[in-house]
Amino acid sequence: DAYGDGHAETVLGATIADLPRDELVITTKVLSRFKPDGSRIPDLSAENIAARCEVSLKRLQLDTIDLYLLHGFDPLTPMEETAGQLDRLRAQGKVRAYGVSNHGVEQLRAQRRFGGYAVVQGPYSLIDPAGEDDLLPYCQAESIGVMAYSPLHKGLLSGKYRGTESFTDFRAHHPDFQGKRFAELCENVQSLGPIAERYGMSIYQLALAATVQHPSIDTAICGIKTVQQIEEALGAAATVLSREDLNAVRAAVGPGSRRTVDAAGVRK
Repeated sequence: DAYGDGHAETVLGATIADLPRDELVITTKVLSRFKPDGSRIPDLSAENIAARCEVSLKRLQLDTIDLYLLHGFDPLTPMEETAGQLDRLRAQGKVRAYGVSNHGVEQLRAQRRFGGYAVVQGPYSLIDPAGEDDLLPYCQAESIGVMAYSPLHKGLLSGKYRGTESFTDFRAHHPDFQGKRFAELCENVQSLGPIAERYGMSIYQLALAATVQHPSIDTAICGIKTVQQIEEALGAAATVLSREDLNAVRAAVGPGSRRTVDAAGVRK
């Protein structure tokens, strides 16, 4: 409900109104209390969750939300209260399952003492494989579903950049899209071309295939703007990379791929 102050839910509701409900899995999130002046504050109290869920159901034109996520961690509401309300929504048939987004492993571990959180949504990309040291192993061990967002690292893993581009959106201030760092990351991504070609894939598809092949990850959430991007993403769904190629992809663009330049201009 945070995206466009609910506009995204309204658009989605209109889009799916005539589609077979049993073929869809609809997810939305809750976190904020929306104040009359347009500002927001985190509020995962029972009262606010109940109210926001009703608003989301109305916008989505649904009786049930398949997966309801906490959009972030609210340190001021007792976790037992939050989980209790989510359980009530599930008992009422208003949600089928619930989970969390943007939670660290200890926050998730604590939340699960009070409720049946079944899914985690968090950032992950081959360039910045966040959570591989703690959150992802925990989820795998506890059979918690993982939805990885920004799997293409804000478009950098799409293969469309050459390192000379400039940006006017949020990437204008992101260190991975600045100067030598950006140029080197783009060079590393372009080096994936031969592997992608062997599989008859684009670099975009190769990056997605390598992401969802991680044993902890169930879903990669792509930023889609066109029908062609949907079709391209789906083209990666059934491809399984060899262990050798998977390791090669990760080595080419992962944290260990960073190279430095010494005073003489020699790359290390």
